[in-house]
Amino acid sequence: MWDPQWENWARSHRLLRFDFRGYGRSPLEPGPYASARDVIELLDRHGFEQTALVGVSLGGRVALEVALAQPDRVSALVLVGSGLPAHDWSEEMKAAWGEEGAAFGAGDLDGAVEVCMRTWVDGPRRRPEDVDPDVRARVAEMQKRAYELQLPIEEDEEELLVEDVAQRLGEIAVPTLVLTGEEDQPDIQAIADRLASEIPGARRATIANTAHVPSMERTAEFDELVLGFLETVR
Repeated sequence: MWDPQWENWARSHRLLRFDFRGYGRSPLEPGPYASARDVIELLDRHGFEQTALVGVSLGGRVALEVALAQPDRVSALVLVGSGLPAHDWSEEMKAAWGEEGAAFGAGDLDGAVEVCMRTWVDGPRRRPEDVDPDVRARVAEMQKRAYELQLPIEEDEEELLVEDVAQRLGEIAVPTLVLTGEEDQPDIQAIADRLASEIPGARRATIANTAHVPSMERTAEFDELVLGFLETVR
């Protein structure tokens, strides 16, 4: 998903990207793990003593955990359509996850992917034909790969490295940009509004005509916002 940024951002920043467990080229194995701990170990391995963290969706939630677990390691946060532990999800989102889970449980990975695409890539107000078909196809490929990796595992045993993230947002003391696509789910907008209001000094921004993956769907606008923000905090 970061291919659109990789070459452009590398001109001004040293970059590290990776696949979470159960995504891309990272298998999901039985047993407990913490994604935030994985991030910290990767930073250690590649010599990043301090860095800005840019995370989309799950990546945003993990970035929040890292910032609270090891605040001296984080110079800035960019939280894009971020998740937040203990959020009270709407009935609409629960229904979408139920439909996706039923298809996945029945082995209908293509059906599960299509539910995911309608929920996250199209968003609640757009039709599939309103979205760039190339973006939709690339996200679908990524999502199906994740299902394939997760299918053999009976239970994903991910643990939170920081369990009380939602209660500690006021402790985050680094420059923070909270970003959403204008067409993203209302739950994600509500989480973003909370992050922006409770993280001291956080900046809130939106990008029009995109839902949950603005970095892929509206690359130019995304890059301008994020690189501009990072330039101000260097």
